[in-house]
Amino acid sequence: MLFRRRARMLRWLVCGRLGPVWMWKALLLFVAIAFAGQLLGVIFNKSSVQPAARSIFSSPDAQGPSLGSCQPHTHIMFLKTHKTASSTVLNMLYRFGEERNLRFALPLGYQLGYPLPFNAHRVKGYRGPRAVDFHIMGNHMRFNKLEVEKVMPADTFYFSIIRDPVALAESSFAYYKEVAPAFRKTKGLGDFADDPQKYYDPRLRNNHYARNLLWFDFGMDHNANFSVALAQHGQAMIRQAFKLILVSEYFDQSMILLRHALCWPLDAVVSFSLNARQQKPSGIGGISGSWVGKAAAAAGVGGRGGRSQAKTLPNLALTEEQREKLRQWNALDWYLYKAFNRTFWEEIDRFGHAQMEQEVALLRIRREDLARVCLRDGGKPVEAHRIRDKNIRPFQSGLIKILGYELQPGLDNATRTACLRMIRPEIQYKDVLDAKQFPRAPAVQAQPGQQSQGLMVAAGGSFLRQDLSRTGDRLVGGEAGGRTVEEGERDWDGSRLIRSNQTLMQGQEKARLR
Repeated sequence: MLFRRRARMLRWLVCGRLGPVWMWKALLLFVAIAFAGQLLGVIFNKSSVQPAARSIFSSPDAQGPSLGSCQPHTHIMFLKTHKTASSTVLNMLYRFGEERNLRFALPLGYQLGYPLPFNAHRVKGYRGPRAVDFHIMGNHMRFNKLEVEKVMPADTFYFSIIRDPVALAESSFAYYKEVAPAFRKTKGLGDFADDPQKYYDPRLRNNHYARNLLWFDFGMDHNANFSVALAQHGQAMIRQAFKLILVSEYFDQSMILLRHALCWPLDAVVSFSLNARQQKPSGIGGISGSWVGKAAAAAGVGGRGGRSQAKTLPNLALTEEQREKLRQWNALDWYLYKAFNRTFWEEIDRFGHAQMEQEVALLRIRREDLARVCLRDGGKPVEAHRIRDKNIRPFQSGLIKILGYELQPGLDNATRTACLRMIRPEIQYKDVLDAKQFPRAPAVQAQPGQQSQGLMVAAGGSFLRQDLSRTGDRLVGGEAGGRTVEEGERDWDGSRLIRSNQTLMQGQEKARLR
């Protein structure tokens, strides 16, 4: 009786107070349909979302043909010779090391004491023979194997690159016309080739750019009288120290040999030509148009108050007779070039010509693909002043214009980072690596009346702070544990040293950097 009464009360509440049963059934059905529709919509939307576009640098083509089970070399010493496409090679080393957080044997300034023979104490952060595990060394130096071995591990892979001495002389003349006294006095390269002794004085600094420059960079006496015995001895010393000598004229083939020797992916040896010079006449010469030139002028070490002077492109015209005279003048370099050009092709014979052709073709295709993605205007090099991003404008020096590149707009972050590494000029890239390896403490704001310890220079309308203790090559104080000298003292080559917080530098080091 009690159960029936409660059942009637429940039906009354549901039908009377809360509505009829059919309404609840309809409501439940509607909720079920809506939930199912929402669930199906989410599934449909997920299936229709396109995956994010993969960076070209993560594609399978980035690895290149298989290299088997070898392990990549990470201890590398590259002797960066002058005017041999060595800046392009150094960029590859910078990229490879930065991507893998390797430690670089960086100079105190921008060169490892060049043109003096290399000394281990020129490496920033050096604390004694092999006290620090440095992975990569590649900035300009005059080779000194015993000192290099104090810095680099025993399993280091040594390699370098050479170039036909006539082509090298043309490039050297163009770059160093205002630096080397032997070049400065001439009407043109042909004039110099006709009678080098008329212009060349071995006692004058920077004249090493004018004779047997390769021989000099390898650490030998470039003014020695040529003899077959001497040349053979020099060749043997180089062969003993270096596992691979590349040839600039066969750059792509060189990169394939290097890739296999180092066991590196293809992208690690794909590059865009850096530090290339413009072939047509330049309107402004000297370093004064660059921010480095302005810094030097402000420090009192620039040329003629930093004023730009109109210059004409150096005359590089040569007859075949003059070319032969240059080979004779650079006889030690010419001997090295012929010898290592021969061994280079012997390496390719062992590698296999068919395989070399295939891999060179893949490398060139990959370079074109990366240029299409990374670079504006089809990848053509442009004059520095046309590059919108001032941080990637190449340093200008001498009578010719150094070309650079502009990045394609609209790149995703990963692609832009990788592309930027490929075109970043040598000086700026060294600064980036230096800042990562040796991060600075936060700057302390100077008190009123205190003199700034840096040098403010105009850089295309903007101002940047140059810390002399960081950028100077002739660093004889500071963290290197060196000495301090009196203001006005001159370095070994007669260049004036500038004191900044008890650290000294040579003002025109960047002007000689190549």
